[in-house]
Amino acid sequence: MRNSNFFQDLKASHEGLLSLGFWALQFYRFGHLRYKFKTKIIRYPLAIVHIILFKFSEVFFGITIGVSAKIGKRLIIEHSGCIVIHGNAELGDDCIIRQGVTIGNRKMDAPFEAPQIGNRVNIGAGAKILGGVIIGDDAQIGANAVVIKDVPARAIAVGVPAQIRLPKQNPSSMDTSNE
Repeated sequence: MRNSNFFQDLKASHEGLLSLGFWALQFYRFGHLRYKFKTKIIRYPLAIVHIILFKFSEVFFGITIGVSAKIGKRLIIEHSGCIVIHGNAELGDDCIIRQGVTIGNRKMDAPFEAPQIGNRVNIGAGAKILGGVIIGDDAQIGANAVVIKDVPARAIAVGVPAQIRLPKQNPSSMDTSNE
């Protein structure tokens, strides 16, 4: 039997049931669940409960996750506070987000453009990822970086605006003979 997202998220969370980020993620997953139901008699009551939980998360945890966002398994919200995830954003599996992170749109005339974030992406405190950018798998986004262009897989993005640093070549692939 497969583990549900609840138990996978719980296992990934460092603080377990005491993590505010874990609960904000569960409120998001509950709200997203309503899309599986077509009948209004089920969907509307779930929507009302989700709105209450969503506002609770915003006010008391400082975490806003758009209900239509696509979030993979085992997202870790390491520290709560001032976290915004756009409703059109996509996050892969095993990502880590810290406090003060914004994953959102960049332009008023393109309100639905949102980042697509790959698997195992580590996002530092205060980072802003804006617009329709694509962040590759295993990328690292530095603290307070402002990312407005694509970041390749395994790259590091640091600074304002973020500069991309590509991973170093594997030393074993270089010729080290003394000929």
